[in-house]
Amino acid sequence: MQSLRATRRPAATRTRERILDASLAMFNAFGEPNVSTNHIADETGISPGNLYYHFRSKDDIVEQLFASYEARIDEALLLPTTRAPNLEDLWLQLHLLFEAIGSYRFLHRDLVDILTRNRRVRIRFARILDRASISATSLLRALVETGVLHAREEDLPPLVENAIALVTFWVGYDTVRSGHFNGHANDPLLGMRRVIALLAPFLDATARAHFERLAAAYGA
Repeated sequence: MQSLRATRRPAATRTRERILDASLAMFNAFGEPNVSTNHIADETGISPGNLYYHFRSKDDIVEQLFASYEARIDEALLLPTTRAPNLEDLWLQLHLLFEAIGSYRFLHRDLVDILTRNRRVRIRFARILDRASISATSLLRALVETGVLHAREEDLPPLVENAIALVTFWVGYDTVRSGHFNGHANDPLLGMRRVIALLAPFLDATARAHFERLAAAYGA
């Protein structure tokens, strides 16, 4: 009996991962509201009953995908603890954020619909925004203290708020602006440049030139 359970568990895990992979791909491609559990079951090659064995509902699938997204975002928000953050840390943070958003772009493109429907995801997303605000404020304040960013303390809250709003709603804006459902969501550099443009008036010429070199090295 023990060996039978041991062989079943990996198969169940693989099926669960296939469901999540298929759901993510379909949500990103077609929009989460346009994809049903029957669509996911068909794409995965399993019966709807088998899907419901692993997930109670589509919202359950969304929550599981959100947990993976949240882990990626939290990793991106980490700052160095043994030294002061610098421009490269800002660049890395933006890159990781937009890369994660591109991978889970349905969450941002369908954000209002998902948060209106799912209270648990709404609460967790609000907490992500709080953590993002704390991380961004710490990072920008460190750049001020090292003379890289020329901003007053009272400039930081609106600057952080505008940057977070841009990051959060970039995918939706780009979808409308580009006229394409998926827009340029897979190109982190485009979103990164918009955030950097917010910071540019507070950066000296040397810092702005450094950002341009980083963009060129990244493949702009």
